Amino acid sequence: MESFILSDLPIDPVRLRDQLENHEAGALVAFEGRVRRHNADREVIRLDYEAFGPLALKEGTRVMEEAHRRFPIVSALCVHRTGTLELGDLAVWVGVISRHRSAGFDACRMIIDEVKQRVPIWKKEHYADGDSGWIQSESGPSR
Repeated sequence: MESFILSDLPIDPVRLRDQLENHEAGALVAFEGRVRRHNADREVIRLDYEAFGPLALKEGTRVMEEAHRRFPIVSALCVHRTGTLELGDLAVWVGVISRHRSAGFDACRMIIDEVKQRVPIWKKEHYADGDSGWIQSESGPSR
C-alpha cells in the first residue's frame, strides 16, 4: 500500500498505524507535523490549508510510488489535512513500515520532504495580532 490522502477531518494516528500493520515488517517509522504556536517570531493562533485536489493527489501518489521504488519498504501512507486547523492539530502524518529501521527512516524523510516541495498544498497562518498570510518555504510552499 502506497497511499497519499487529503483529509478535511482530523488525523487519527492510531487508526493509521493500524492500517499499516504487517507482520513482515520489523519497523514502523512515523512523522507527525503539528500546528505550532510560533513561526518567524510571530504568534500563530490557527492555520488554513488549501489544496488543488486532483493535482495534489496525483503528485502525492507519485511521491509515494517513488519512495517504494527507492527504498526497500513494505508499505507507506501519507495523510495531509485541509481546512482550518487549531494549535496542536496534526497537519500531516507519514508512516512507513519496513523490514529494517534505516529504510523506514530514509523513506519517511524522503516522503515528507518531497510532499512539502512538490504537492500543491498551501498554508495560511493566522496571527494573534489579527493579521494573516500565506507562508512560503525556501523549497516551495510551506506545509
